[in-house]
Amino acid sequence: MRQAKESAFREFAEARMDHLFRSACLLTGGDTHLAEDLVQETLGRMYSVWRRTSRVENPVAYAQTVLVRCYLGHQRRKSTGERPRGELPDQARESAEDASLRITLLAALRGLPPKDRAVIVLRYWEDRSVTETADILHVSSAAVRTRSTRALARLREQLGGSVGELAAH
Repeated sequence: MRQAKESAFREFAEARMDHLFRSACLLTGGDTHLAEDLVQETLGRMYSVWRRTSRVENPVAYAQTVLVRCYLGHQRRKSTGERPRGELPDQARESAEDASLRITLLAALRGLPPKDRAVIVLRYWEDRSVTETADILHVSSAAVRTRSTRALARLREQLGGSVGELAAH
């Protein structure tokens, strides 16, 4: 029985790892090293409760919730304002314009406070509802709507016309 649960967890982890990593990259503003750490921590926590996940209605959504909570916990524990400044590695299938747009967007996301960034990623990258986002972050729906509005306004202010220029190419 234990071997079957470990095998099921391994399949789950392999299927979700890439998606978790992409979400973690967005949360961390492109810090791939921290994103890897968050995914590892998420999968470690998922493994420790895997035998109980049969009671969890949706393990995929639960894993995303654990990822966001790991990220927010990391932000609370962070003792320095140090941030890596390296660029994301280029991928062969992307054009230079796509890479510029991605770097611009990640830099703008990095400029948001952690909870605002989490709201934006959950609402617009993960396509979560206001209610789901509120449940994950342990806040009210009104707080999610307020944070969404303010964070989007900050992003528009930071980006100005640069996104339109990059996306037009």
